[in-house]
Amino acid sequence: MADDCIFCKIRNGEIPSEILHSDDDCFVIRDINPLAPTHLLVIPNRHFAQLSELGTEPNPAFAGIFAAARAMAEREGVADSGYRLIINQGIDGGQEVMHLHMHLLGGKPLRGLGLG
Repeated sequence: MADDCIFCKIRNGEIPSEILHSDDDCFVIRDINPLAPTHLLVIPNRHFAQLSELGTEPNPAFAGIFAAARAMAEREGVADSGYRLIINQGIDGGQEVMHLHMHLLGGKPLRGLGLG
């Protein structure tokens, strides 16, 4: 855990937030500045800033993260109409919190390539 990481603090209950899903691999919260009717953050429990910190071996936690995203899309009612999954990497990639996380956006037609 990074001492100043907001996602680690949410995971540990130090900052209150509605946890929509939690398991051994990840937890899911709503984005506080949603860019679509459904805008969730799927956050690995393990703290790492970017994919490059994982090494080259397959990481089984990522299967769990994608499974959680799929389940949350179904729960939010966007699985059939479609949704977008985004992982921003680094400052130039638009990453604002340096704890790797995935955005799940849906609930309206999404145009363009990013979050902004």
